[in-house]
Amino acid sequence: MSEMIPAWVNGELTPVEKLEAHQKGLRHKAISVFVMDGDRVLLQRRALGKYHTPGLWANTCCTHPHWDEPQEACAARRLREELGITGLTLDHRDQVEYRADVGNGLIEHEVVDIFVAPAGPDLGIDLNPDEVMDVKWVDLHDLARAVKAEPDAYTPWLRIYLDQHRERIFGSLSPA
Repeated sequence: MSEMIPAWVNGELTPVEKLEAHQKGLRHKAISVFVMDGDRVLLQRRALGKYHTPGLWANTCCTHPHWDEPQEACAARRLREELGITGLTLDHRDQVEYRADVGNGLIEHEVVDIFVAPAGPDLGIDLNPDEVMDVKWVDLHDLARAVKAEPDAYTPWLRIYLDQHRERIFGSLSPA
């Protein structure tokens, strides 16, 4: 079954099949979530079966809302579906736009609502192996250094968030 996501076609928001939106590089809606424990962020390593950027480290979760799905409801749904995480308070930080080549002829051109959710080190996590192969908590400053040292281990959007939008996402915790 194909998944329809909200994308702009000729300037009008339209339901478009997800793969088609990426093949054509259409501008589309998305969400990204950063679960934080103080100055540590929970990263996920994308499952090897993902159709783009498999095996790369990304923020806690990100996805596209279903047609007519509110952004915050989408963020909570994907935290639950990918990581088994429930009950967090989602704080909408900002909306950003980026365009990036994600390999295999696919383009992410996203208008992203970014959420930050505080959590403790005892956060219950239950990985969906079809989506996520691993998770780890990383200090933001260590993450900034790691991405500079080995950029190809991280998704293009995580690199863009850290390079261009870190203060908008992390505020005073922002890595240099």
